[in-house]
Amino acid sequence: MAKGHPAMAHARPAPKRRQRLSKTANARETLSAFGRGIEVDILTFGQFSIMDAVEAVLDITGPAEVSISTWTAAAADLTRTAKHLHDERITGLRMLVDRSFLTRQPEYARICLDLFGPAAIRTTRVHAKFVLVVNDEWKVVMRTSMNLNENPRLEYLQVVDDAELCGWYVSVIDEIFADETPGLDGARSTPELAGMESFHAKTIEMGTIVRTGP
Repeated sequence: MAKGHPAMAHARPAPKRRQRLSKTANARETLSAFGRGIEVDILTFGQFSIMDAVEAVLDITGPAEVSISTWTAAAADLTRTAKHLHDERITGLRMLVDRSFLTRQPEYARICLDLFGPAAIRTTRVHAKFVLVVNDEWKVVMRTSMNLNENPRLEYLQVVDDAELCGWYVSVIDEIFADETPGLDGARSTPELAGMESFHAKTIEMGTIVRTGP
């Protein structure tokens, strides 16, 4: 038996879905099916990035607050994000990055801090990749396997306008931003999310541990 954090879960009725396998199309063409009550599931071959998809969504929603959770980020996508903050397509930004970003990519980490300032950034142990696009009319959740960088491989993206689901993800960001130190020197442990209702608070049985080698 191993003790750990409780699982966090959100259940909802399935919306109307559209699937897209995008080998050559750009983000705007691929997301042309997105709209009210439509959830779009996309597999890409790396021809567009998560920031391309965010820009396509902002074309539909208009200016909005954006929250990004990513394991890593590269200079080009960070600079594009900053540009949209400057021209107010992004009206507010919160960025959550894995704690190892600071040691793995110190140059990009410095760029991130210089562009957005410590108040907009939190780090913890995170591998979840998602983007929230929120204004008075739209509550968009973008769940993805992509990081905030170039992705020349098969990647997954799911986009839906869902106020309840978006509110749940916003609560995750709210909790982490309240608990962690501003900037890039956050906790080395997984986030507590103590203020959120957990799916299972009992001891978790992890199953058989696989051992390899002698």
